[in-house]
Amino acid sequence: MPELPEVETIRRDLLPLLRGRAFTHVWVSPDAPRLVQAPSPADFARLLPGRRIGDVSRRGKFLVFHLSGGLYLLVHLRMTGALLHRPSGAPPDRYVRAVLALDDGSELRFSDLRKFGALWLLPDPSPVLGRLGPEPLDGGLTPSLLRELTARRRAPIKSVLLDQRALAGLGNIYADEALFAAGLHPQRPASSLSVSEVERLHEAIGRVLTAALDDRGASFSDYVDASGREGRHQFRVQVFRRTGEPCYVCGREIARVKVAGRSSHFCPRCQPEGRGEGGLRQVGGLPRARRDALVTKPNEVSQ
Repeated sequence: MPELPEVETIRRDLLPLLRGRAFTHVWVSPDAPRLVQAPSPADFARLLPGRRIGDVSRRGKFLVFHLSGGLYLLVHLRMTGALLHRPSGAPPDRYVRAVLALDDGSELRFSDLRKFGALWLLPDPSPVLGRLGPEPLDGGLTPSLLRELTARRRAPIKSVLLDQRALAGLGNIYADEALFAAGLHPQRPASSLSVSEVERLHEAIGRVLTAALDDRGASFSDYVDASGREGRHQFRVQVFRRTGEPCYVCGREIARVKVAGRSSHFCPRCQPEGRGEGGLRQVGGLPRARRDALVTKPNEVSQ
């Protein structure tokens, strides 16, 4: 599932292309009956044309289009969704579930293999966005606030990081990477973290997300940006999906456990189950073969 770095990359790409543009026509596939969450698909197709885009923002893993007339278009990509901006006359894309035509002849195409993505058109986005926790990169998440969030939770720290009501935007990739960078075992009870461990985790979250943004996200399976290009951060991960491979720091094999029904990847030596007062692990330190892969040109999505 695209997480904060991937969704933010798409937002940054779309904003200069879409600001001031107006929707002219909407098509929603009858094979995707759950794509439009609100209002009805018919009302969605009726109300969106003529609305002009004033801004494109992000809240957690949601893209938020600020439209004329006081409406908001919310987009969640879920597992396999992609929001593609295509010029007039571009070849068709695979698995397109909706097409939003614009007044310059370009289109926003919502492509989604598994049909889990969702769209909303609302006068007030708070019923959808109001329960999200603080944003990790905009100053809303401070070490003291993170301490408050963890101190009252007995659940594993990995589960807390995945809870969008506690912290908006993190998913499986960057929760694993942040916990490794902070030297914390994913099954540690959140309330057991010391003040210094929480401070390390806070810094690790910021460093991991910033590094992923610099790489335009991670493309392990379906994620592509608004132009259909893959990200590069999959070449820099330290533990995620590296089960059985040696840790870049200590050489120990990366292990995997289930936490809250999700696979969690960690280094048993760098992330002990008990308390550890070490420093932050390096973000993006990897052998030459993986460093060299970072300079390869990302593949375009199949047309």
